[in-house]
Amino acid sequence: MNHQSAIREEELKNRVAAAYFGKYDCTRIVGNIDFCVSPKRRDPRQMTFIPDAPILWAEAKNHPTDIHRMLAQLILTIKGEQNGDVEPPRFVGCFDSEKIAFVEYHYILPVFNLNDFNWTQTPSAVDDKTVETVRGVIPSDKIVVFRFGADDAEIKAFVARNFASGESPALATPIDRNNFTFIYQKWRNEVMPHIDAPWDVLKKKYALYDRDFFLAEMNVDDKGTPEVSDDRPAEDFYIAFDATAREPYTIRRKNEDELNFNLTFGFKPGGLDVYAAFWRRYKRPPKREYWDFIVSRLDLLVPQDVRERKGSFFTPAIWVEKSQQYIAAVLGENWQDEYYVWDCAGGTGNLEVGLANKYRVWVSTLDQQDVDVIHERIKNGANLLDSHVFRFDFLNDPFDKLPEDLRDVINDPEKRKHLVIYINPPYAEHSNRKVIVGTGENRTSVAKESMVYAEFTNMVGTATRELYIQFFLRIYKEIQGAILASFSTMKFVCSQNCAKFRKYWRATFKRGFICPADTFDNVSGSFPIVFTIWQLDGLKEMSGANVDVIDRDSNFLGTRSFHSSMSGEMISDWLRKYYDVHSPETVAYMSLPGVSMQQRASLFITSKPTESDVKQHKVARITPRNLIPFAVYLAVRHCIVLTWENNKDEFCHPNNKWIGDVEFQSDCLVFTLFDNVVKSADGVNHWIPFTEAEVDAKSCFKSHFMSDFINGRAARSASALYHADARDARPYQGELDLENVANVKALPNTNANTQLGIGNIGTGNIPTMATLISSAARAVLATGRELWRYYHAQPNANPNASYYDIRLHFQGMKKTASGKEQMNATSSDETYNTLLANLRAAHKALAAQIAPKVYEYGFLKQ
Repeated sequence: MNHQSAIREEELKNRVAAAYFGKYDCTRIVGNIDFCVSPKRRDPRQMTFIPDAPILWAEAKNHPTDIHRMLAQLILTIKGEQNGDVEPPRFVGCFDSEKIAFVEYHYILPVFNLNDFNWTQTPSAVDDKTVETVRGVIPSDKIVVFRFGADDAEIKAFVARNFASGESPALATPIDRNNFTFIYQKWRNEVMPHIDAPWDVLKKKYALYDRDFFLAEMNVDDKGTPEVSDDRPAEDFYIAFDATAREPYTIRRKNEDELNFNLTFGFKPGGLDVYAAFWRRYKRPPKREYWDFIVSRLDLLVPQDVRERKGSFFTPAIWVEKSQQYIAAVLGENWQDEYYVWDCAGGTGNLEVGLANKYRVWVSTLDQQDVDVIHERIKNGANLLDSHVFRFDFLNDPFDKLPEDLRDVINDPEKRKHLVIYINPPYAEHSNRKVIVGTGENRTSVAKESMVYAEFTNMVGTATRELYIQFFLRIYKEIQGAILASFSTMKFVCSQNCAKFRKYWRATFKRGFICPADTFDNVSGSFPIVFTIWQLDGLKEMSGANVDVIDRDSNFLGTRSFHSSMSGEMISDWLRKYYDVHSPETVAYMSLPGVSMQQRASLFITSKPTESDVKQHKVARITPRNLIPFAVYLAVRHCIVLTWENNKDEFCHPNNKWIGDVEFQSDCLVFTLFDNVVKSADGVNHWIPFTEAEVDAKSCFKSHFMSDFINGRAARSASALYHADARDARPYQGELDLENVANVKALPNTNANTQLGIGNIGTGNIPTMATLISSAARAVLATGRELWRYYHAQPNANPNASYYDIRLHFQGMKKTASGKEQMNATSSDETYNTLLANLRAAHKALAAQIAPKVYEYGFLKQ
């Protein structure tokens, strides 16, 4: 290939493919990886291509670039593509306009286990520190580099020599040092669920893990009989596998007569067929050299979501450093020499980076493989003592299993005051947070199987579903007087579900900060992770915390208060006062999600709820009697933009100041008119805020309720705002009926409604709501009127169209990748786009006007 410095990247990739990889498939696209080479293998029985055994993934640049920089970018890209669906290649590499480089894939594997690697950066913006880290991990003598032009013959010879096996017609993929982790992840997903084994008992009693079953299966030939001698370092117990046996898995003890200890397990119904189908795809056992390599890297045989399974998340170096700065600010700059440190949720020990006095630091972790990783790190220079790193199940094991020197600190009241429990504990709970967004599985046993859960669940209630709160509870009970310095979510401070926990867990807040959760590895949500420091003195009940706000680049943005919520003090308790189960008129229905900011997307107004939502009391009726408080409820929850900082904020029972603010109530109603999913196809649309004449409708509307309400003709229904007594404080439980309320009768005025400030709206000579609304609300109605008028000028316009119907008419629907229908973001009609943009801008301005009163009236606390 001729050298050309000004070549475009796509052309460069095409030229490289044609010049050196003509016998291979270079057309495959794997996520964002620049260049992929796969064999053109063929199944002789089906005559179909099988592109699932890649040979090379490479980074490409159209200008001369440092090799390790390109490899660092490739590694970041590969990390983003690791979802278990694509087998890794034999080689990774990179090329630019001058050169091409190859390195065996297994040489990059250690990078994925680094404790101070910044996985949150984008590949295109890789920083110098990351490049130097990769340079230090991948030996230069393992990278084969060729120059285009001068080394063309050598490149072709290298490809012919090392890629040739990719042309093999064999259907089974050999297991080697490059793909064994991938095969393990696939095995966990496909075979492991069909093994009938007590996994928790095996882990706790015998220190056996799923990887032991995988290794046992891998260590047989195609007939299922052992082939490679298992000479792993001696362990108390191991798994033997014999596919010909009725129960193929046997637990055996090293160096003991097999007859004296022999526990067996088998497959669940159908499991043997799944096992057989899986291993037909891979050639067993691996070659001796690969087996030895796999055994030497057992630390890589952990679940891809290992940190999520345990509930904890890798702590980025930026937050390790920041947290230690905060500890020093509270305890003094010499704190590491004056205090002891125990990380009782240590994982692989990255939280200890930066701790200088190894004689005063202990690290314990649940899984032995994590302990092994830390010990390996100590050999490579980590500043910890081997004897201070140990396996310990903090939620189940008794403290008499702790090292004697650590027990001495815990048992001495004075030393205990100088013990810092420094942790980033597990966040797993009874229901995985991913369940909310449909991307995870329920963890019905993760948080409910511990000794701490059993001890405290009756005392502190549902808070014990949070694993990190279980850590907090045991620390508080058994190490009282110590200092707790911990990463966590904000639930233990804010959530009403943790009210009982806060009554029991009495501690003095010292200092803390919040940072974006998505800066942590394997976390994609937009919410705050908090680091807080507490003196576990038992003196006072927690009421909140004032913390610093730190952005993703470690910049200080200000401070923020988080307040503790109590049962009976939430916005849902306030709304319940206005449930109307008596009025015959139904204007719409409102969904009833939880009270936090993150649940705002589940709050909406509809004209037809699902039968299941009605039966499960997940909706409440909106009637002429309660329209205003329901509009206030939706507006205050939707007018504030959701950010990572306020994601966990919970809406509260307001004070009474909102009652006399008619403008605020009117603003909320107008806001709600253009924030609903009412559809005319679901029944009569009562949410048209205009008259036929205002929008040049071609025929009469079926309902004039909303325009009458705004202009005072139905305002007396608002002046009779319904105050439910205790027996009526419950969601709507009646039939799923949608009545026509076009002719709402005026309801009598009441003293209670006069207190709401709208008791006289539309009566006598008092101005109507239409004359009392703010200029911002008027702007919304004016821009909305123009949109309605433009719609009604269209052929075959539906006179009863709702705001949703109008948007659907112009924007249309599309199917998402998951097959669900979704409204298009824009329309091909530019006039409509302009009108909608004007309306949204006015609606946004109205939201900004409502927002300060959300805090003033106590719906949110500052």
